[in-house]
Amino acid sequence: MRVLLSTYGSRGDVEPMAGLAVRLRALGAEVVMCAPPDFAELLDGLGVPLVPVGRSVRAMTKGAVTGTAPMPPKTLPERAAELVALTYDAVLPAAEGCDVLVATGLLPSAGAVRSVAEKLGIPYAFVSYFPSYLPSPHHPPLAWPGRPLPPDVTDNRALWELNAQTLNELFGGAVNTHRASIGLPRVDNVRDHVLSDRPLLAADATLSPWLKPADLDVVQTGAWIRPDERPLPEDLEVFLDAGAPPVHVGFGSIPLRDAQDVSRAAIEAVRAQGRRVLVGRGWADLTLIDDQDDCFAVGEVNQQVLFGRVAAVVHHGGAGTTTTAARAGAPQVVVPQLADQPYWAGRVAELGIGAAHDGPTPTFESLSAALKTALAPETGARAAAVAAKVRTDGATVAAKLLIDEYIR
Repeated sequence: MRVLLSTYGSRGDVEPMAGLAVRLRALGAEVVMCAPPDFAELLDGLGVPLVPVGRSVRAMTKGAVTGTAPMPPKTLPERAAELVALTYDAVLPAAEGCDVLVATGLLPSAGAVRSVAEKLGIPYAFVSYFPSYLPSPHHPPLAWPGRPLPPDVTDNRALWELNAQTLNELFGGAVNTHRASIGLPRVDNVRDHVLSDRPLLAADATLSPWLKPADLDVVQTGAWIRPDERPLPEDLEVFLDAGAPPVHVGFGSIPLRDAQDVSRAAIEAVRAQGRRVLVGRGWADLTLIDDQDDCFAVGEVNQQVLFGRVAAVVHHGGAGTTTTAARAGAPQVVVPQLADQPYWAGRVAELGIGAAHDGPTPTFESLSAALKTALAPETGARAAAVAAKVRTDGATVAAKLLIDEYIR
């Protein structure tokens, strides 16, 4: 049994695939992953071979946010065409002898994986980490940058039709031009082609349910969580033991334009609540603002353990961070930046396990208000109750499904 997993995106796109890879290997499957070169160390530590795709995602996203992009800017369709070609060229040789290809991440990249699957006659599966990437009458689609949803259209099915048109305009040319170059027929609806007729939804049903009835046959497996057994660094343990649980502030693999201003606003807002501060540097490069002993900075650590020892988590709202904090019973303040993050901010607020920050730019005033909600006793009680319902077997469910339905 041989499975190829493919994604092009940030740590939040790669980590769930790593969780699936671990469970597939435990069930006897051989796994190879196609992903950006940023994650070579992560995958090497798991013993999962990496076929690198494209350039460093961290360098490109940081360059785009800070205005220091390492290459001349291109249009979105031009970047899509480049990504389709790069992904196809990497995945095609790696897919030889595979029983199933599983794709997620940016739509052009997943489109290239589906082309490889067709070319080699291998089954293909698409996975989303949140429901609103998948068409449904119960929710609207995500709004693409520069293409807001029309305010006069309120019917979700109509909005999804517009979404299909938008994605055809942005990515249809890139996908179809490449398909023609390798002898594959044109597709009229690039979104539905990439998502397939039966996509997987790797999200926890308590935090992010798929509502039925729906037109699409979605299989919700639960979130794909990779168990992390690493101990916390000794100096972090010393800080945690030195006082009351701190508030963790971090934006994961999301760069920020004004990291120093955000660091200052966050630290001062947490201190104003009488709490200590734990700063996660991440791709945003958050920093300490002074040398007071109530504040400590960390790099890459085991968040599954850490979030169980903090008073609250301030973060960007990625699917993985939201699920990890919810599973740990930590109240949350979600400061959404892009993509699925506004969705997760809304879910945290709806569930009563934290606060949704209004907009992507936190200030002392806005964070202070959100922290008052997150640190309230009733929010902590609700977060603890929801934590008991979050399942951790999603990757196992998905691995067994892939083996039973696509391989055996």
